[in-house]
Amino acid sequence: MAQQDSSPFSDIGLTLGMLLLRIWLSIRAIQTGLEKFAGSAAGTKSVTIDGAPNDYGLTEATSSKVYAISNYQGVPGPLYEKFSNEPLIPSWSLDIYNVVLGPSLLLLGFTLLLGICTRASLFAMGLLYTSLTFGLILIKQDAGVAWLGIHIIMIVIALVLAKYNRLVITNKF
Repeated sequence: MAQQDSSPFSDIGLTLGMLLLRIWLSIRAIQTGLEKFAGSAAGTKSVTIDGAPNDYGLTEATSSKVYAISNYQGVPGPLYEKFSNEPLIPSWSLDIYNVVLGPSLLLLGFTLLLGICTRASLFAMGLLYTSLTFGLILIKQDAGVAWLGIHIIMIVIALVLAKYNRLVITNKF
């Protein structure tokens, strides 16, 4: 019988798989959290004719995506209205959720990416996605529920692979 190698590099495929899950899930959470701060800035620019600014004062409207704290909206306006009409979601809890959703996604994304309390971060992320699922079920957004179900499966796989977690700041939790 061949002896099993017990070094940390004996299961390199599982370690790399865990690292990929950590990276994917954290980038997903960070980008989703950042998008809560996205807005648009309107402006104008001079119309060019044959590559040169025109002499007639013609301008065109422009719009660009910008990120700012003043743009923050945890729950998008149309969804907020739908949720506010649901009797199972009290308005006070929707208001709290609206405030904490973006920062929670950012915090969990960064803790997972850096490997800070990976298991606890994954579990908290799973709870957050479960809460999002609850809301989407209430407003009958089945496609969103399915997407979040895939996220939950990925989190469960990451929790199963947690013993192969490397490149972390803390590995205890």
